[in-house]
Amino acid sequence: MTHKVTTHFIDSFSKISSDDWQRLNRHTCPIVNYTFFNALEKSQCVSKDQGWLPQHLTVNQDNKIIGILPLYLKSHSWGEYVFDWDWAEAYQRHGLAYYPKLVATIPFTPVTSVKFHTDSLAMSDIFPRLTEHCQQHNINSWHILYCNKITSALPEGVYERNTVQFHWQNKNYQHFDDFLNTFNARKRKNTRKERRSIVEQGLSIRQLRGSQISQEDIDFFYLTYQLTYFKRGHQPHLSAEFFKQIMTDMANQVLLVIASDEQDDVACALFFHDEHTLYGRYWGCTKSYNNLHFELCYYQGIAFCISQKLQSFNPGTQGEHKIKRGFEPILTYSYHWIKHPGFKPAIKDFCQQEQKHMLAYQAECQQLLPFRKDD
Repeated sequence: MTHKVTTHFIDSFSKISSDDWQRLNRHTCPIVNYTFFNALEKSQCVSKDQGWLPQHLTVNQDNKIIGILPLYLKSHSWGEYVFDWDWAEAYQRHGLAYYPKLVATIPFTPVTSVKFHTDSLAMSDIFPRLTEHCQQHNINSWHILYCNKITSALPEGVYERNTVQFHWQNKNYQHFDDFLNTFNARKRKNTRKERRSIVEQGLSIRQLRGSQISQEDIDFFYLTYQLTYFKRGHQPHLSAEFFKQIMTDMANQVLLVIASDEQDDVACALFFHDEHTLYGRYWGCTKSYNNLHFELCYYQGIAFCISQKLQSFNPGTQGEHKIKRGFEPILTYSYHWIKHPGFKPAIKDFCQQEQKHMLAYQAECQQLLPFRKDD
């Protein structure tokens, strides 16, 4: 007997059972936690009014969900970090609408992770359904961002894009100096000078986890988070309600690092972690100090990974300044389908040229790493 497979698009993450999510999401990454996705919608950080209309895809067989892909119908390109503004502008120049588009991602979170949660299907199995949905509902494209590389041949009309991020790898370091001893002498001296400057400026730093994080700490973090956006002339994407919920419900996966000048807290960095990886997410300060960003966002994270024996540290997207601090360039992957036939050749060529550029850029960054050369 053939067991019919059907797909449905759901307008709220809360309509997906947490049991189904836990059954299909077999990964420990905290940013694909059920609580994380649900909190984004409950706090209204992700909503139609914000340009993120939930349209989560479920694949069903015999009245049982066998696959889940979190999806959003987007009316803009903010909060994605795989930039397609040039594509949108090209459409506009030709008097065409680029939006709406369908995007599979973790909102505001450029972290590579499993996007399609299933134990019986491949990512490419849902491409035809996404394309059909776009064609039937006047949606101009679909995009799957920051996912694992698809090694099988891509269907005609689906294009791969790459970006470069900088990640730190734990090579069985026992302490921070063990890591620094892999640097050449000049870079090692510079890093020690940067770290020493924190003490010389009279700053102290504390790492807080779980129940150690008070409401006062959360309030201070959110103040600094807001200031980071305000300084750039933007409104913050995420609300105090969102952070309050995840810091309560995911407390055992949160690391908060706070810097103080005497009795005054002056800067803060927020991380998530599981037993394998640390994810640096948000940072802000009320006063500027030399090298404080590097200390809170990078060196404290590396030290935490070493002490907790975590394998890797993903500090966030972009930032060539990470290279000389021991963060290695890695490729990320995303996949794209465009409905308009007139733009397909140009976008295909764009993606191919971009891939060549990113591979060359990755190789160039490799040459700038601070590590000693093998004899």
